[in-house]
Amino acid sequence: MAERDGSAASGGLRARAVDAGFAAAWAVLKVMPEPMARGLGTLVADFTWRRQGKGVRQLEANLARVRPRASYLELRELSRAGMRSYLRYWMEAFRLPAWDDRRISGALRVEGREHLEAAMAAGRGTVLALPHMGNWDLAGAWVVRHCGYPFTTVAERLKPEALFERFVAYREGLGMEVLALTGSDLSVIATLAQRLRAGKLVCLVGDRDLSEAGVPVEFFGEATRMPAGPAALAQRTGAALLPVSLWYEGEVMGARIHPPVEVPAEVDKKTAKALMTQAMADIWAAEIDRHPQDWHMLQKFWIADLPKAAARTGREPAAEAAS
Repeated sequence: MAERDGSAASGGLRARAVDAGFAAAWAVLKVMPEPMARGLGTLVADFTWRRQGKGVRQLEANLARVRPRASYLELRELSRAGMRSYLRYWMEAFRLPAWDDRRISGALRVEGREHLEAAMAAGRGTVLALPHMGNWDLAGAWVVRHCGYPFTTVAERLKPEALFERFVAYREGLGMEVLALTGSDLSVIATLAQRLRAGKLVCLVGDRDLSEAGVPVEFFGEATRMPAGPAALAQRTGAALLPVSLWYEGEVMGARIHPPVEVPAEVDKKTAKALMTQAMADIWAAEIDRHPQDWHMLQKFWIADLPKAAARTGREPAAEAAS
């Protein structure tokens, strides 16, 4: 009993330390000169890459699917670039609350804005779906401040609760409405559908499935699952479904809003959902192939990599899903 209590206390202490670390980063990094913050991000990325811990090893395993002919040394260099891209995301995230509209506008080069504007003008609601590429928070801030479209999104519930609340406050400060994926009496899907029927915008990260309801897709020639939500919401509400891709190019971030993925006619709902999700997967695979270092996937992703029980159900163990 004492050992169990000690373990719980240790876990609670670690959780408080993580929360305190994020709080300090948001407080300090946003006032640090930008070149210094960028340099710090590169140092942390390179240090983490050299240690070759679990996340880096998994990133390299994922990138090996994207670049199957790459040598070991080529994959190592690609994973190094990937970690630098990932840490750039975090450095920007910690600094983003202090950026004004001009700074946000200057940080992006956007293609396909006309697809978003046409969908919103139609008044039928819009779902923007994107993979874990680039800086999705920066893209969201741009949509709010420069397109004038506040939106609703969903956040995975983190531990400790204080850290989750900190992330919710951060994103709400950027103009987003944030719904917790779990742990609430609110029906996430029903709320998102309500927003879409009112002609509003919903933004969802759609490449990594954390539920038992994922849609089987082929991605870089292997089987995986992706969330059913984006396609299901478009089917259910008549909203436009627009895939998005993000990548870094020098000092700015590139963004592409793709043409809408339409609901296929004359097929049943399950088949339509599968076809729409595969269409998004194909678009994202092409974009990741162009910018593999900017796909921030440090978790197990393909079914072949999951434990047998998770591969059968589509659900990873809690420790994996939260990593």
